[in-house]
Amino acid sequence: MLDFIKIDLIDIIDIFLVGLLIYQIYKLIRGTAALNIFIAIIVIYFIWLIVKALHMELLGAIMGQVIGVGVIALIVLFQQEIRRFLLMIGTRYMNSQRKLKLANMLFGVKGRSVSLNLLEEVTQACRRMSENRTGALIVLANNSSLEFIIETGDRLDAVINRRLIENIFFKNAPLHDGAMVIAYDKIVAARCTLPISENPHILPSYGMRHRAAVGVTEITDASVIVVSEETGDISFVNDGKISKMNSINELRLAIENAYK
Repeated sequence: MLDFIKIDLIDIIDIFLVGLLIYQIYKLIRGTAALNIFIAIIVIYFIWLIVKALHMELLGAIMGQVIGVGVIALIVLFQQEIRRFLLMIGTRYMNSQRKLKLANMLFGVKGRSVSLNLLEEVTQACRRMSENRTGALIVLANNSSLEFIIETGDRLDAVINRRLIENIFFKNAPLHDGAMVIAYDKIVAARCTLPISENPHILPSYGMRHRAAVGVTEITDASVIVVSEETGDISFVNDGKISKMNSINELRLAIENAYK
């Protein structure tokens, strides 16, 4: 009856991988209402495993049917979380250089470098918008594809220019509401919608612009510059972390480091 207790090396590896998967899912949904549902599902599943191991046929059959139907319910219930999880795997772990340094060294893959024109034009535009307290949200693409974000806005494919950036984010301009995406040394799109982070550790003093900036950096390797409309403060968001910039030179350095 207790044969299932016998454990070999493969079982240990199996348990470790399952634990790692559960931990990654937990990190993705912590702080959301889905967390309690996920914990309940894990508990029910482990109870089912115990019932099967003890050969409780009737209860095991009933719970097996419930879990079988529950898989479909899970897909419907967690469709947003599943999409975010797959995006995180596809963009952060498959495309990001920082996660594949060894592979990049072996195959000679080089990261995208930041141009002097981008540094100069973007930082000077942010300086002016900070002085005028013009709200801005600028996404700087790295290796991850941001096509799913670009599609939500208006495609521009314009040369990076500080006056154009300021005009786009001017409060009465038709494209000011939303995020600008810069990639391949071009302003690719404006008025884009970003995924909102549900991280409960973001300070209440940060508004929706900062939450949107954190949201896109949680699932891609992009960086985001945020200019606060209320205070004029400039923040740089990378890898889900918000850093307040005390000067334009500090912003320049943060952008350069993000592309290394």
